[in-house]
Amino acid sequence: MSEPSPSSPAEVHAVRTIWSDLGLPGMIDVHTHFMPKSVMDKVWAYFDAAGPLVGRQWPITYRTDEQQRVQTLRDFGVTTFTSMIYPHKPDMAAWLNSWAAEFALHTPDCLRTATFYPEPSAPAYVAAAIESGTSVFKAHIQVGDYSPLDPLLDPVWGAIADARTPVVIHCGSGPAPGTFTGPEPIAELLQRFPTLTLIIAHMGMPEYADFLDIASRHERIHLDTTMAFTDFAEEMAPFPDDRGAQLADLGHRVLWGSDFPNIPYGYATALRAVTRLDMGDEWLRRVLHHNASDLFGLG
Repeated sequence: MSEPSPSSPAEVHAVRTIWSDLGLPGMIDVHTHFMPKSVMDKVWAYFDAAGPLVGRQWPITYRTDEQQRVQTLRDFGVTTFTSMIYPHKPDMAAWLNSWAAEFALHTPDCLRTATFYPEPSAPAYVAAAIESGTSVFKAHIQVGDYSPLDPLLDPVWGAIADARTPVVIHCGSGPAPGTFTGPEPIAELLQRFPTLTLIIAHMGMPEYADFLDIASRHERIHLDTTMAFTDFAEEMAPFPDDRGAQLADLGHRVLWGSDFPNIPYGYATALRAVTRLDMGDEWLRRVLHHNASDLFGLG
């Protein structure tokens, strides 16, 4: 089936048809990026240059201004989304958190998002973020190039675990391995903080099997579908054929994520990649809406 052009009325219709045919009120996308323009411009420039963490041509499909991007998600029927932000150096996270808090204040369908970095100030600004109503944190082990086991993060993980605030964490080694990526650090992190609520970004790509096993062992571990199952991802990191049954069994802890706007294909293309898994309508209802609604108390 040919896919409609991104942002076209045909794409809006295609996206809305998928969730409306399932009887859903819309979709919840737990992995979308909104950040200060200066930061987003640098992110896009990095993708344009096919930087070492990208490693291939990666055109940004939804390269529009901020308000148009918000409206595109609304047109698609995304009722709730996030502003995934992440620092790559010290003294950046608190500023990003302030920006994201302001963005969420003026964008009520965006979950208030925050982030952190291993630095002495992290416990204070993470505590402040939790106290002021942050709904979700983002941790990017690959871009941040830090270990989740850094002792500076011990009080951060402890506070987040106590608050039961979910963390979307990019910890898999895709699209290129990082110094601290992979399942082993996360397994050890969960030994130290077993009540953490983590959402493994990109299904843990390419270590899908390891992260599925971690999720099977820990009831508060979720996975998001971001980029997984698409032709673009399957070329470099195919989902293992022998893990379909486990993916089905974990359907109550799989969440829809898109990576909008930083995707090299259309939103409808990403959605169809998930629907063609043929896991059944109830699985799709949970993934596209119900699981996130339950996790974030949106019902």
